[in-house]
Amino acid sequence: MKAMNWKTMDAMNNLTLHTDKYQINMMYAHWLQGTHTEKAVFEVYFRKLPFDGGYAVFAGLERVIHYVQNLHFGEEEIAYLREQEENYKEEFLDALRAFTFNGDIQAVPEGTLVFPNVPLVRVIGSIFEAQLVETAILNFVNFQTLIATKASRMKGVAPHDVLLEFGTRRAQEADAAIWGARAAYIAGFHATSNLRAGMLFGIPTKGTHAHAWVQAHDTEADAFRAYAEALPEQVTLLVDTYDTLRSGVPNAIATARQLASRGKRLNAIRLDSGDLAYLSQQARRMLDEAGFPEVKIVASNDLDEHIIAGLKAQGAKIDSWGIGTQLITAADQPALGGVYKLVAREKDGTLVPVIKISGNPEKVTNPGFKEAYRIMNKATGKAEADYLALQDEVDIREGQRIKLFDPIHPYLFKYIDNYEAVPLLKPIFQAGELVYELPTLESIRDYHAEQMQTVWPQYLRMLNPEVYRVNLSAALWQLKMDLIHAHQD
Repeated sequence: MKAMNWKTMDAMNNLTLHTDKYQINMMYAHWLQGTHTEKAVFEVYFRKLPFDGGYAVFAGLERVIHYVQNLHFGEEEIAYLREQEENYKEEFLDALRAFTFNGDIQAVPEGTLVFPNVPLVRVIGSIFEAQLVETAILNFVNFQTLIATKASRMKGVAPHDVLLEFGTRRAQEADAAIWGARAAYIAGFHATSNLRAGMLFGIPTKGTHAHAWVQAHDTEADAFRAYAEALPEQVTLLVDTYDTLRSGVPNAIATARQLASRGKRLNAIRLDSGDLAYLSQQARRMLDEAGFPEVKIVASNDLDEHIIAGLKAQGAKIDSWGIGTQLITAADQPALGGVYKLVAREKDGTLVPVIKISGNPEKVTNPGFKEAYRIMNKATGKAEADYLALQDEVDIREGQRIKLFDPIHPYLFKYIDNYEAVPLLKPIFQAGELVYELPTLESIRDYHAEQMQTVWPQYLRMLNPEVYRVNLSAALWQLKMDLIHAHQD
């Protein structure tokens, strides 16, 4: 194994080879047969909602943008590819050395509520460049969308509480920690414990102290007093190192009195183990009786949306939730399963639709260069469905009466005419140039909050949500049927 040196450390910052080897092999094969400049259209989407939920929250676009802007094959990348068993021709490596991304990318804005089979990202470019970016785009979008969705579910069961992202030490490496913190913030979390995420993205940061602080002093009372002296403006005390109700809370109350005598206040206590419902109720009673009703109670300890909902049902007196492992790893579903599929390719100078057929019906792709719309009912102001139509269809753009039917059970349908068709995909890159103005993280967060008001509550509930409709236009459905029959004759 090669020793790490500063030269290879520079290569670690270049994500161009953050791809699967078969992408390079396909690029090479296209280059050899002279088809590498032909245009192709790929779409990113997922087939099934995560967590058995009713919606997902799109995230990862900013990461995609930075990646595309910095795509280039440096000399270290070229030298590494030269060593591969495929024995790529030097002329191909020269083509990679000259590579720049010159395609178009459209995407859904971050924070948008998204649903199965609806394109989240569309890449239009030469097959050479469109093939290269697949793996990285899926990596960024799959992870961040998953974490944003998990965070949004937690926000849904504790809409008025403070939510703190505490997951760094359990995240799958450093990048997952910071981009996961960002995704959680988009979905409504209020702060992160990760200082790097705070520095890079402007997310508020919060922290208390560890059990080690208490253990490092002769007594718990000494530990609390010393911490309050060190940080008198930000005192939250972890009260479960020894005995929460017999030791921790009484010592926290004593510290609160000491702070009050100096014109300061105890912000909160934190519970990190035990019966959180019972302990929070008793701690709340003790704090109130001691004259400190303003002191908040923070809870942590492998929390997720199900545990939080259960604690609330039990009457827990918890104001703030520190959530780590279950959020940052999306423990109950550690992958979104988003895919990147070719839907159209250039043939004889024109784009023709292509389809992938599978024995699993859900894996059959929706072919063709198409547009994705959100159908907003003008009478209710709520989303009626998402609607996929071929690019040249005009009825949807003109607001004409359209038929919404289930693509699996087409006999289930209804007509709608009082609607606004909102295009979901926005231009991000055109001819390789960034044309999208990146919104601030705060505006993305606000946009997501607005998005949560655009759909009916039954699609947002945690248990047994209603299924949101994703419809194909009649023309797109017929194209799909025609291609299926053409490939099976």
